Amino acid sequence: MSRRRILTLTTLAAASVAVLTACSGGAATTSSSAPEDEYGLVTAGTLTVATEGTYRPFTYHEDGSGDLVGYDVEIIEAVADKLGLEVVFEETQWDAIFAGLDAGRFDLIANQVSINPEREEKYIFSEPYTVSPGVIVVKEEDDSISSFDDLDGKTTAQSLTSNWYTLAQESGATVEAVEGWAQAVALLEQGRVDATINDNLTYLDYETTNGPTGLKIAAETDDPALNAFALTKDKEALVEAIDEALAELREEGVIAEISEKYFGVDVSE
Repeated sequence: MSRRRILTLTTLAAASVAVLTACSGGAATTSSSAPEDEYGLVTAGTLTVATEGTYRPFTYHEDGSGDLVGYDVEIIEAVADKLGLEVVFEETQWDAIFAGLDAGRFDLIANQVSINPEREEKYIFSEPYTVSPGVIVVKEEDDSISSFDDLDGKTTAQSLTSNWYTLAQESGATVEAVEGWAQAVALLEQGRVDATINDNLTYLDYETTNGPTGLKIAAETDDPALNAFALTKDKEALVEAIDEALAELREEGVIAEISEKYFGVDVSE
């Protein structure tokens, strides 16, 4: 597990080194290759990470008030450990998270940020550490749906503000409006709708937490979402180091192990 430290200790330690150097009469030396110089970190030696802390199973507090845990939390902790950096998490609401990154409050965002052309114009991304298609979820005994075309004339439960609502409509489904996954899956289990479309990770988390649920995946989209760490474009050296760390963690099986812990399968590739 990554080490976390209190920032005031860093300040005190730095002050102590400065005093000792002055007393010895020698000149302080600073390596230009030190990670904090090379990466342009908000705080030297520390990776400052923005995350919501309310987005299960990616970033959340166990039992609502325990330690910050989750898939994204463990992945970035493993990366920071590879880089020899401490981690400080800054819990931030999603609506303000990119503004905080732009303002230089964080080094990166670890919060299942999907890579898309609009974001790529402004930010740089690490290699994806989560690959997740959209899926149609139905009851296990239902064999009438095996593709998105089969939703024509069926009823699905969807949040009206989600991309899945649009996909359901385009597929010809009648949409029952719900607030989110919890309501959608409840209607499906009660037999009040034929299906629901959602992110594969949401389904896998539900199955891992509550299974067996009597549900199954009937079909999935051809273009999965690719989720990665988001950084400002001046952090090229840092993102390159993160990518190297991710590659090592993949080779060592660490990412697959974390993935299987939360989802029961490897969702990293």
